Amino acid sequence: MEKLNIWRNIENVKQSSPLVHNITNYVAMNNTANALLASGASPVMAHAEEEVEGMVTISGALVINIGTLSRHWVAAMKKALIKARLLNKPVILDPVGAGATSYRNRMLAELLETGKFSAIRANASEILSLASVSHQTKGVDSTNTAEEALKAAQYLSQKYECTISVSGPEDYIINKEKKAKILNGHPIMSKVTAMGCTATAIAGAFLAVEPDTFQAVFSAMAFMGVAGELAAKISKGPGSFQVNFLDKLYNISKDEFLTTIKFSNYEY
Repeated sequence: MEKLNIWRNIENVKQSSPLVHNITNYVAMNNTANALLASGASPVMAHAEEEVEGMVTISGALVINIGTLSRHWVAAMKKALIKARLLNKPVILDPVGAGATSYRNRMLAELLETGKFSAIRANASEILSLASVSHQTKGVDSTNTAEEALKAAQYLSQKYECTISVSGPEDYIINKEKKAKILNGHPIMSKVTAMGCTATAIAGAFLAVEPDTFQAVFSAMAFMGVAGELAAKISKGPGSFQVNFLDKLYNISKDEFLTTIKFSNYEY
């Protein structure tokens, strides 16, 4: 990945303002919508079975987040996934709390069978559970390191023919041909709810404008990490960080992005 190519993807999101359809959870909705707006995208949260197909039709990308599951939302997710597959729209999955309950695992299996996912973004425990490497998870918090999940991520990437993002202190981006890690971010980001969900939604915006799923997800995670790192420098705690993070997504400059971003390829 070239730094300038990543910056061009950020500019493309801001200039084209893609409509991102989110079927997401109650906890994340406000955070996600504000972050998408600050990034330049246009968010819509539509969950009713009666309208998800129409919303997918006019959207640039679909975000599926299982944080607060209900049977009605699962039905809507399946309808949206079928429509997105028919229209070849990019879709990203956030398997929040994968492994926590048998119901959650069963619904994930059904969603993965129903849809064609361009990308999956999750923490290490969720990736391990999704790949059936581990069946234990601590709610929506990661209890495994990203490094432990790399082989599981590689397996998922091959099985579902998609790009995988494993979030943690370092973010790993993996598909069948490429793998890299992003070294930006800050520990305070783990003290703010729905930051992972926000990362998934932002990746949805990038998938809407960049057909190369690896480049799209990599650019989104780099944007998120750099904005978080810069915001943390001027924050006194999680409260002020949330405000500063939104501001940085909105007003980040080319110079500060290019001088802050840190990434590398890796082997395992």
